[in-house]
Amino acid sequence: MTLAYKQHGNKRGPLMIFLHGGGVSSWMWEKQIEHFTNYHCVTVDLPEHGESKDSEPFSISYSAEKINGLIEDLATDKKVIVIGFSLGAQVAVKMMSLKPDLIDYAILNSTLLKPPSELMRKMMRQSLQISYPMIKNRTFAKLQARTLHIGEEYFDTYFVESSQLSVDTLIRIFDENMSFVLPENFGQVKTKMLATVGSKENALMKKSLKLLVKNHPNCTGIIIPKVGHGIPFYDPDYFNRLVESWLKDGTLPEDVWVIE
Repeated sequence: MTLAYKQHGNKRGPLMIFLHGGGVSSWMWEKQIEHFTNYHCVTVDLPEHGESKDSEPFSISYSAEKINGLIEDLATDKKVIVIGFSLGAQVAVKMMSLKPDLIDYAILNSTLLKPPSELMRKMMRQSLQISYPMIKNRTFAKLQARTLHIGEEYFDTYFVESSQLSVDTLIRIFDENMSFVLPENFGQVKTKMLATVGSKENALMKKSLKLLVKNHPNCTGIIIPKVGHGIPFYDPDYFNRLVESWLKDGTLPEDVWVIE
């Protein structure tokens, strides 16, 4: 079964693949699609999300294999850029490990690679099961949306889609997200990478950023000030300029902290 995807922009331009986070879908990239009109932009709905909601059960490995296949179909003699957020960034890491020569550039936003302890994961999983009925409550959903910097413009879409996720799907996504670690062959990947986290994100996310930089010579890590989990939502114009400048000549904004 193929994953749902949509093509935008200039089909003769470099291929730019967008991979969303857990619990949302390709609508999160609307501001990027509007900006990167010179690129052949492709938004993909991950399994059990958006228009792929009736696909195979979600897994990072399955997603990576399917999207690599899509790239091979679309990227005839093109530069390939992959932009992933959170769960989508984990999928991008897996994609690169499966096909080390396939992707030219990757922008990895908030990539968790340092799983919590098994005890902590068990407690968090139980909490997720207990709180699951609340996802159909608008007030609770607004609190959740706020953690991702999802504003009023997209809240109704977020609320409808998140309300449709089953408890089994949520737990499956949670388990994949919270157990993902850096693949053993990551150092063999040929991709040039930019990895980002927000300064207000948790310690595990920042440790994951350092892990990416430490394990790959072509990975630049940056911390973006004044933002938590969700820079593409928080300030899409800033994010778009960041991506555009880095792809053009490696330039980074003056306000970021570069991780060596």
